[in-house]
Amino acid sequence: MSDESSITALIASVAEEYGRLDVLVNNAGTGVAGTVEHTDTRAWRHVFAVDVDGVFFASRAALPHLRRVGGCIVNVGSVSGLGADWGLAAYNAAKGALVNLTNAVALDHGHEGVRVNAVHPASPAPRWPRPSSTTRTCTQRLQRPTTHVLNDCHSGPSRFSGEGGREGRRGV
Repeated sequence: MSDESSITALIASVAEEYGRLDVLVNNAGTGVAGTVEHTDTRAWRHVFAVDVDGVFFASRAALPHLRRVGGCIVNVGSVSGLGADWGLAAYNAAKGALVNLTNAVALDHGHEGVRVNAVHPASPAPRWPRPSSTTRTCTQRLQRPTTHVLNDCHSGPSRFSGEGGREGRRGV
């Protein structure tokens, strides 16, 4: 999902076989559990190769075809790219990069008739392991009403409330 020449050839093949390309859905993704300190370079690069590079290569290859027909690109992101989760540094960063790549492609090519959007699904029950008792404690606190957790797990300003504390997306 991250080999540039294979992706480019696939897009060209589909456009040739069907005579046009109307929609590109970038839905490949991978993740690895780990904090910045506990994520090795190989794992970091693999997550970015699949979650960001693959989207970049496919979008670049598809744009000439999509431009001709007024097509669209739909990128599948994650709520983790909008606000992050504990213990998923590479995944959070890659999905955050996907958010901005989506915005950049939309800004650069929207005036050419190519619509570019992303969806950011959430998992109701995260599959990722929680790495420490501190994280579990913060997660439990985040399941309480927001007014009780603002200063429990984060001392800096929250981008959601403007006050101290990290508000989670689940149960808030």
